[in-house]
Order: sequence, then structure tokens, then C-alpha cells
Amino acid sequence: MLYNWFEHITFAYPEVFGLFVLIPAMLYWYLNKYDRKQGALKVSSLAVIRKSSSWKSTFRHAPFVIRLLAVCCIIMAMARPQTRNDEELKNGQGIDIILCLDVSGSMLAQDFLPDRLEASKNMAASFVDMRPTDRIGVVIFSGESFTLVPLTTDKTVLKSQIFNINRGLLEDGTAIGDGLGVSVDRLKSVKTKSKVIILLTDGEDQGGRIDPLAGKELAKAYGIRVYTIGVGSEGYAPVPTSDGTRQQKVNIDEKLLRMIANETGGLYFRARDNESLKNIYLEIDKLEKSRIEVTSLKRYTERFFPFAFAAAALLFLEIFLRYTLFKKFP
Repeated sequence: MLYNWFEHITFAYPEVFGLFVLIPAMLYWYLNKYDRKQGALKVSSLAVIRKSSSWKSTFRHAPFVIRLLAVCCIIMAMARPQTRNDEELKNGQGIDIILCLDVSGSMLAQDFLPDRLEASKNMAASFVDMRPTDRIGVVIFSGESFTLVPLTTDKTVLKSQIFNINRGLLEDGTAIGDGLGVSVDRLKSVKTKSKVIILLTDGEDQGGRIDPLAGKELAKAYGIRVYTIGVGSEGYAPVPTSDGTRQQKVNIDEKLLRMIANETGGLYFRARDNESLKNIYLEIDKLEKSRIEVTSLKRYTERFFPFAFAAAALLFLEIFLRYTLFKKFP
């Protein structure tokens, strides 16, 4: 327990610990003084001396030991032990971000490790950790679209919901326009100046209630930047089936994704493996910087009082013992 207490202690004047050299000096002085005061007496037997010895002679050095302890406590108090509490206040204007993730069946392709969907979830969760002051929401889409998490600053809830995304939550398909439209709907009424959608998909639009070009125009109208990410390697990728795996051609409508990004002020990225997907999120994080002011507060609590009190008590005890129980007569 004492170790844990000192683990959190800092000292305002650690140079005062140099005064501990006084302890051996005092000890040397005391021993020399004690030896000079000893008298010599020749006796024929030690039996008389043994019978006359008492507890006073046994504890005759106690006052000096108490004085040494008092000096140690005084030095500790003079070093001003303190505990410090650090607090950071973060103020600034964050960004509202919607992560729009494709959860269609093709996202189970294993050209990423362990597959496209799991890799995308892991990178999305890492991106959430990069944005401490932003509000982030999650929209998922396949054949239809759904708001999984509205805009929130609760990173724990966000990451929990992202990791719980599984294939089969929605009707299969790739309705890019629906995903984009629902994402725009989540951002259109917010007052934040910076509004961003990160749309990730591995396929081509297969139709839905909203045309992707109409979704793009909506994003432009509400001043929302859209970053698009095409996920998939070149050529063919293994996709698990009930009786093993089959090779499926990688079809990404890069022209559409690039158009959506360029016309809304965003950028298009192509992720061909886990590492490139990670780098894409890092790049987006650099491009979309929040204005944050961090105020660092340090509060100190003085802890020298116990040492000062102990020193006073020990000095009082030494004086009491020296002039009562251990009083010496000329």
C-alpha cells in the first residue's frame, strides 16, 4: 500500500534530498560524543554490572534514533511531496461523418484477410478511434439501406455496432444510390459546416429506390463531400459457397464512384488489399482535420502535512524522553 502511495507522488524540490547526508554525519558525531563520555572502571566480576543493568540502559539510544527519524521527516516535508491530476479540455469544431458500408454477399470475397467485410469493419473501427471530437454515424446497404447508428460521439457504441455487422442483415444486392441517399438524409439538417460521407463498396449499382446520380446531386445540394472507396483486387476473387469456394470476377464501377467523389469535392480511392485500405483511411483522416483546442490543466495536492506532523511529534517525543525517563544527572 505504501509503494502504491509513493508511485503517484512527485516532489516539488527533489534537490532537498541532498540533506540526507546529514544523517550519517549526525550518526558519526553521536558515536564520537558517546565514546568520549564513557568512563572506565576496573571490577573483578561482571556479575554486579549485569544485575544493575536495566531497560534504561538497553534503550539509552532511543532519543537519538527518534531525532534521526524526525530529521528524515523534516527533509521529506521540505521536498514537498505532491500528487498531480492532469486534465485535458478539448474544444473545437468537429466534423459530421457518415460511414456508408456495403454489406452485400460479394463482401465475403477472400481477396482481403479474412474477407472484404471483416477488413472493412476493422478499418472503419480504427478510423473511429482517429476522430476523437467528431460525430460519426453508420449506414449499411446492400439491396436496401439502413441507418445502423445515427450521428454520435459515443465511440464505444459505434465500434460495437460496426463489429456486429454481418452478412444477411439486409436483402442482398448493391443499391449504391440508396446507401448514398440515406447517408445524405442523415447529414442534410445538421448545422456543422463540414459534412462528409465515406462510401465503401465492392461492386456495381444494381438498382434501388434512389439513382446514384440523384444521390450525388443531393450531396452537392447540401454541401456534403463524398469520399468513395472501391474494395477488391484485380481479376477474380474467391467467394465462399455452401460447397466450398468459387472464383468471382471483381466488378467495381470506378467511373461512377470517381464521378460521385469528384463532383462533391471528395476523392476516389481503390483498395486492393488490407494495407491499401488502411492507408486510404489514414489519408482521409489527414484530409479531414477537425479544429481542436486542447487546454491542459494540472492540479497539485500537497502531501507534506503527514511528514511535518510526524516530525513535530517525534521531536516532542524525543524532548519528553530526554528530560523525563532518560534524564541524565551531573
